[in-house]
Amino acid sequence: MKIEHFEDIIAWQKAKNVTIEIYRKFKNNRDYSFKDQIQRASVSIMNNIAEGFERGSDADFKRFLFIAKGSCGEVRSMLFLAKEFNYITNTEFDRLYKESLEISKTISGFIKALS
Repeated sequence: MKIEHFEDIIAWQKAKNVTIEIYRKFKNNRDYSFKDQIQRASVSIMNNIAEGFERGSDADFKRFLFIAKGSCGEVRSMLFLAKEFNYITNTEFDRLYKESLEISKTISGFIKALS
């Protein structure tokens, strides 16, 4: 199956959902630098998938997928802090961590398929 639009990419769809959830969770958080960092990292996942796909070459797409994967790791790292600072519950941490790890694994599979 050939993917014609970045919106059809499962990793992009999941990243969008995580981004929306992160924006909602941290909407009223007054730790503005923390909030900005985790929000920007989550947006970076979906935007790098989209930008890489739109560039039209496998090499560019692969490069941007690596960047998206790095941002996914950054989100997971920030989630640990969010849990420690009691910005999110353990249940919220578990769900968001699991979802972001799944995105990372999906991106890894995509990278392997492009190699």
